[in-house]
Amino acid sequence: MSRVLEDLLVLDLTTEFWSGLASAMLGDFGARVIRVESLAAGEGGDANRDGQHPPTDWNYLADLAQRNKRGLAVDLGEEAGREILRALAARADVFLTDLPAARLAELGCDYSALSAARPDLVYARGSGFGPRGPDRDLPALDELAAARTGMMPILPQPGQPPVYTGSGQMYTTVMLALGILIALHHRADTGEGQEVDASLFAGNMYGASLDLQAYLAMGGERFLQPESRLDKGNPMSGTVYPSRDGRWVTLTMPDTDRWWPSFAEVVGLDVADPRFDDHEKRCGEHRLEMMRVLEAAFRKHPGAHWRQRFDEKQLSADVIEAYSYPAGDEQAHRNRYLVDLEHPSLGPLKSLGFPIHMSDGTARLDRLAPCRGQHSAEILQELLEYPDEKIFELEAEGVIA
Repeated sequence: MSRVLEDLLVLDLTTEFWSGLASAMLGDFGARVIRVESLAAGEGGDANRDGQHPPTDWNYLADLAQRNKRGLAVDLGEEAGREILRALAARADVFLTDLPAARLAELGCDYSALSAARPDLVYARGSGFGPRGPDRDLPALDELAAARTGMMPILPQPGQPPVYTGSGQMYTTVMLALGILIALHHRADTGEGQEVDASLFAGNMYGASLDLQAYLAMGGERFLQPESRLDKGNPMSGTVYPSRDGRWVTLTMPDTDRWWPSFAEVVGLDVADPRFDDHEKRCGEHRLEMMRVLEAAFRKHPGAHWRQRFDEKQLSADVIEAYSYPAGDEQAHRNRYLVDLEHPSLGPLKSLGFPIHMSDGTARLDRLAPCRGQHSAEILQELLEYPDEKIFELEAEGVIA
């Protein structure tokens, strides 16, 4: 089976999970990705550890964001280390980074410097707020970017504090990978490289596309405030109801006339009930009354009952699940959205798999995340043709590990 990106060499100088995941997606389809970790004091760290959850023996974020990569550890505080980085960049098709612009200039790895040595280089950077404007040098931190989109205050129920979902950085991951592929397509046609930027600010904005685009079109205070679930305009669409066991039922039937006969039967209502017998009544004068009736109906049975009934009638409705659901879902496994790993130290594990399926050349897991510097010597020999003596010397001096 072909690997569609197997001729692509990517140099990954990232420190954050979301930007590292962008090159992992390229590696899933065969790209040769080299992950560069800095040995310089104060750099490198372990951005792949999650500070929001209890620690485990498995560095689970690294095995997702750094999979299908080889690892090079080099001291970027030393000129010899910076020379290695620049020499590899001159041989790469893609240079991917999330470092601040000032730091890249210090390393001699800004776009102007690297493109001078490799004019057709695709230079991709994940930033906080984009390459232009007064905030271009602000830190690339997702929560700061999310705070500016306007979504956080409107996600909770009224009176509750703003909600940070963390999902905006995942949109940025995909946009960064997409931008690289577009630039490579352009290069194939013209022979020209270019600079690509995908920012967390833009990623969070596009994650809120439905609401932001509506606000840009219509304006108005209603887009700026959190909305109670009982203030929804349609009792059968975008509204959630608690079931008997505390699980929430979600309904997505905006065309209520189409769904009403089957839905009324499922929830135990008379299809000819004069309060609810047309769309205008359901969503207008009797909207609140219908919500109260549905709330009482859904509380009579547990979530599993409602899912079974929705499935039987092929209704556009479901039960809102916890993370435990996809972990055991056959559909997720059959489509390889989840995969089984055999970890060399921890044994069998489950991990997120591949969100894109192709009938030929589809994604696959070739290697787990590398240990720090696992392939340093191999990379220097293969790509820079360093002799063993020079590699031993660099190791002895602490330039590589």
